[in-house]
Amino acid sequence: MELRHLRYFTTVAAEGSLSRAAERLHLTQPSLSRQIRQLERDVGAPLFERTPGGTSLTPAGAALHHHALLLLRLADAAPDMARSAMGRTREIVHIGVPPGVPDGWLLDVLATLETELPHAAVTLTEASSTEQLRMIREGRLDLGLVHEHPPGRLHAEHLFAFPFGLAVRPGHPLADGTACRMQDLDNLRILAHGRQQVPVVDDRLVVAAHDAGVVPLWQFAQFSQHARAFAEAVKADAVLLMAHSARRLLPDWPWLPLAEPEFPLVTWLTWPLETRVVVRDVARVVRAQDRPAGATPAARPSGS
Repeated sequence: MELRHLRYFTTVAAEGSLSRAAERLHLTQPSLSRQIRQLERDVGAPLFERTPGGTSLTPAGAALHHHALLLLRLADAAPDMARSAMGRTREIVHIGVPPGVPDGWLLDVLATLETELPHAAVTLTEASSTEQLRMIREGRLDLGLVHEHPPGRLHAEHLFAFPFGLAVRPGHPLADGTACRMQDLDNLRILAHGRQQVPVVDDRLVVAAHDAGVVPLWQFAQFSQHARAFAEAVKADAVLLMAHSARRLLPDWPWLPLAEPEFPLVTWLTWPLETRVVVRDVARVVRAQDRPAGATPAARPSGS
């Protein structure tokens, strides 16, 4: 996904017409249509509905639109930020991010950091929780957002949790329900993240299913953006995801929360006991950020 694709996308959304957007962008309409189709392939969902009067956003397009505007504002502000940084030192802070953290919340964190800590230059690395904890030990990350409880030699702050659920293939009998229980998973072909990405699936959910005498047909894989392709490859009946990930990756698959028992995916913020002042400052800002929509409140902090 490129910034120019997001600019084209927001222009079509603003104009409500491919032809008017193409004129405003000084592109031919076929060329603009190709760019929009490429963005839809990258996102994995249709972004516009074509109507006789022009175009309108799909639910997936509306979800992307807010984030696209924020990203473009940040990109447009980048030259001014660079010029304002001249003559002063900025300290680099490396932060790890796992799959499953909502993009909108992460963008809000970055915007807050830019306002409150202009002397901190943040870089992001996408990695699993296990990889992040290793990188922190090796000194290659300053802070990590992880889905497993960090060891005692690191500070650990419980930020928020999201309930797991199933994105169910349209037409499946479960798709008409409002929730699913452990018993509903029996003999269901379920695509789930492998342990290297989301340890809670192997560590708790598989064990709970076994203890309940339920035998899901687990299909473990490492995936991030291509849930639909992975689901089709293994002929999955459902994909184990959080609600916001399901809306983004499988917008036409009904999502049902997993109940009886519930299995939350917890996100911790972690950093070394001994670290730089700027890292502690960034950690303070991240901890103070409002939790994402749909997340449960943070538990009592386990570290300072």
